[in-house]
Amino acid sequence: MRKLLKHKVVATVLAVAALMALAPAAMAASHHPTGEFAQFNECPLSNVATTDCIYSLSSSGSFKVGTKTVPLVNPVLLQGGASGSGEEVKFYGAENGATLSKTPQPVPGGLLGIKAPTWWPGFIQDWFNEGINNGLTGVTATVELTGPTKGLTNIKLNTERLLVQEGTALGLPVRIKLTNSLLGSNCYIGSESHPVQLNFTTGKSGSLTGSTGTLAFNPAFTLITISGGRLVNGTFSAPEAEGCGGIFSLLVDPLVNGILGLPASSGNTAVLEGKIQDGNANAVKASE
Repeated sequence: MRKLLKHKVVATVLAVAALMALAPAAMAASHHPTGEFAQFNECPLSNVATTDCIYSLSSSGSFKVGTKTVPLVNPVLLQGGASGSGEEVKFYGAENGATLSKTPQPVPGGLLGIKAPTWWPGFIQDWFNEGINNGLTGVTATVELTGPTKGLTNIKLNTERLLVQEGTALGLPVRIKLTNSLLGSNCYIGSESHPVQLNFTTGKSGSLTGSTGTLAFNPAFTLITISGGRLVNGTFSAPEAEGCGGIFSLLVDPLVNGILGLPASSGNTAVLEGKIQDGNANAVKASE
């Protein structure tokens, strides 16, 4: 009898331990909102502090670091949740941690900055540039969020400033990863401890001017969509690239920095164009 009781106790303890191990994963599972709220499937609804769900898709734009301008040809997604208003807004990372999508963008001209002359026929330019970008000198640049990507993040969000076109509407601490078969997997501009701070505005920043875009509301006023907006930053600084070339970084870093014109304290620009949506968290939950 004692032996049987002992086995039951052990089984119960193991079962409880298993449930406790599974609980965080279950709490962090993606959600399944429907209809007009379907895009908020990674909104951190498991966080009781979340009052708003944020979904921002930048389908065009560019960023210039040093001497290199990289167009945004692959859409970049920013998603998560928020609470508060004005200067007190807190931004919570996406439920799955993919708060800012790691979307590679091809660097025109690749590592060596070689591009077809503009006086060539268009189809020959395309053929030549594609060959460069797909060869050994082809490079992609990926903007990655630094700091926490789940729970409370270091992202700054101010919807009031977005509307009045003054001050920082969106602040992103990032590092830029340069990827190439020659550069290795650890070539970055900026780092976790010393990120590149991109403070976007819909107003004026340096030589750039942004715009709020067009606001639209659903009938219940539980979903706000801002489309056609333009967020800009023309005043950030960029440090030297580090970690390029793996074990040969002492040799490769200066080469990369020479090509890119880094460090650059001025002349750097970033532009995001697309759509931002803010959904009421309770309405998003109710749609599941």
